[in-house]
Amino acid sequence: MAAAIRIALAGALLLAAPAGAAEGGESALRDIGFRVLNVLMLLALLLYFARKPIQNFFSERRNRIRDEIKQASELRREAEERHSKWQRRLVDLEAELESIRGAARERAEREREQILADARAAAQRIQSDAHMAIDRDMRRAVEQLRSEAADLAVELAGEMLAEKITADDRERLLDEFIARIESADAAGQRR
Repeated sequence: MAAAIRIALAGALLLAAPAGAAEGGESALRDIGFRVLNVLMLLALLLYFARKPIQNFFSERRNRIRDEIKQASELRREAEERHSKWQRRLVDLEAELESIRGAARERAEREREQILADARAAAQRIQSDAHMAIDRDMRRAVEQLRSEAADLAVELAGEMLAEKITADDRERLLDEFIARIESADAAGQRR
């Protein structure tokens, strides 16, 4: 409300000066003088009445700017803290990644060694099984050869005996064989 009164008073002063100058009609210098006087009075009135609001405006503006600078500096500090935190995390992450890589290399090396050990054991088993199969086949072959050799020896002995044994020898061998069987039979019945 006070501001409206001030503005009305200033307007009345401005309108009164040219009216007074037109009534006299004396000189253009006097007209310019009134105008200058009106402007000076207007400036004086504006300065007198508007000084406090202008001072308040600039004071508030200065305080707002100071607060904004303070907030900006706080935000910058927080941003720098976050940046340093993320830099530390990045360094920690690099160290963790290197640790993971090292662990993976060690695990891969252990697995490789285990696979090689398993492969060596499997090769050893296969070789051992092969040796056992070869030994078994050799024993079987040796037994078969012995059996065939024995059969052949019996056959040859039979042929040699057949050539050398006479009918009297056959009769005597047959009698001895029967006697042995009878004595074995008699010994079996006693038991």
